Amino acid sequence: MLQIAIVGAGAIADSHIRAYLRWPDACRIVAMADLFPDKAAEKARTHALDVRIYGSYSELLERESIDAASVCLPPFEHAPASIALLQRGVHVLVEKPMATCLQECDAMLAASQSSGKLLSIVAQNRFKTPMMKLKKLLDQGVVGRVLHGQVDSHWWRGDNYYDLWWRGTWAKEGGGCTMNHAVHHIDLFQWMMGMPQEVLAVTANLCHVNSEVEDFATAILLYPGGAVGQITASLVHHGEEQQLVFQGERAKVAVPWQVKAMRQKENGFPEDDAACQREIEACYERLDPVSLEGHDGQIANFLAAIAGSEPLLVDGRQGRNTLELVTAVYQSGHLGRKVCLPLRATDPFYTREGVLAHARHFHEKTKSIDNFSQNEITLGRNYGK
Repeated sequence: MLQIAIVGAGAIADSHIRAYLRWPDACRIVAMADLFPDKAAEKARTHALDVRIYGSYSELLERESIDAASVCLPPFEHAPASIALLQRGVHVLVEKPMATCLQECDAMLAASQSSGKLLSIVAQNRFKTPMMKLKKLLDQGVVGRVLHGQVDSHWWRGDNYYDLWWRGTWAKEGGGCTMNHAVHHIDLFQWMMGMPQEVLAVTANLCHVNSEVEDFATAILLYPGGAVGQITASLVHHGEEQQLVFQGERAKVAVPWQVKAMRQKENGFPEDDAACQREIEACYERLDPVSLEGHDGQIANFLAAIAGSEPLLVDGRQGRNTLELVTAVYQSGHLGRKVCLPLRATDPFYTREGVLAHARHFHEKTKSIDNFSQNEITLGRNYGK
């Protein structure tokens, strides 16, 4: 039986704990660590866990023998914690974003390779039925060549959101809405459409004054085959509408699920192509649903990959691709010029030091608290049909 540790007791840790508890014959949570041990102890009581509590992952590693760990710490701790765990022979599942810079990603990949242990990055939205079905439709080419892809990662957060001590700083959060909210949509986008060759972006802080980082960003992506992508990340959109849209040669498909096909009249103007829409709808309906969704599905795959019964579906390399695209948005938006991919170790935003030196502060953080009394979070849309 695998011995599991939860490293970090923030709100997202609940999703990891619940998922591991689904598999009592395969794993057991034996330890938790958090900078605030009382917070970890309360989390353990909430889930009726019989675990040992530690004030740091270093202390945990000194005293525990574990097989795998979920890293649910703030972003600036993802790389050091993951590397320490991997070097001690522990399989690691780390929350998004993978790290705060590409240099950290590469160090994590190196630690995974040298230790021979798995490194997986949380991308729970890949494990949702609408996303998995859309990915398969695009791979099957039923809409033809994709001409334009669009991501609207629209969220809303009030001023208080950035009062938490690590949020709203380049040094600890590593970025704003692009890095920490749109990262899942960006992951889905690059999973479905691939990596672009050029990025041109604009970043801004429109209404969060207790934050150094952006609350809005928009980017145009150019692909080798001529396709165009468009990403918008925001914390200022009331209603939090979120969608992925792909315009193919034959039809448009989107999540939340939508299909629309048009054909030309004799004069080139459009009319509905009902037969094409029915064909694509039928393809969609024939695809099997995901048996376990979200964190449950990803952690089931993580455990199965450790056991050797399934391939790991989201590895460190895929997590790095997502962070590379986020980094390109930042480098373009802050330096005011087009960025070419792949990024290199000599690029100004490759290292954390480079990010801190080149990322402009939209505001200075003036208020900081250790914890909120209310700790619940919202995870966006469920993308049901």
